[in-house]
Amino acid sequence: MTKLRERMMADDERRRRGDNAPGTAVITRTKPQVKRPNLYRVLLLNDDYTPMEFVVHVLEHFFTKNREEATQVMLHVHQHGVGECGVYTYEVAETKVTQVMDFARKHQHPLQCVMEKK
Repeated sequence: MTKLRERMMADDERRRRGDNAPGTAVITRTKPQVKRPNLYRVLLLNDDYTPMEFVVHVLEHFFTKNREEATQVMLHVHQHGVGECGVYTYEVAETKVTQVMDFARKHQHPLQCVMEKK
């Protein structure tokens, strides 16, 4: 065998054993794992004191519902005790819950808004 061939075979053997010659390295590329964020449902809870028109206004203002969609969600809350306003990432859902609760308190309504993991 030629010297070059012997050297190549020796290098191959070292690589199989995991021995790297000084000054050499094995570069591997890893594909990053991308995980979708968890989603949370933002819910309105029914009460006997908050006016229906106020709930419609909240749905239009904070959840960008049109008048018809907002009315449908409000009626669902009224009839079933709870209604879904939207599904968001944790930070967005938390912000919307806080905004709705602050707005309701400011207007002296006991409206409750919560979030739950989907």
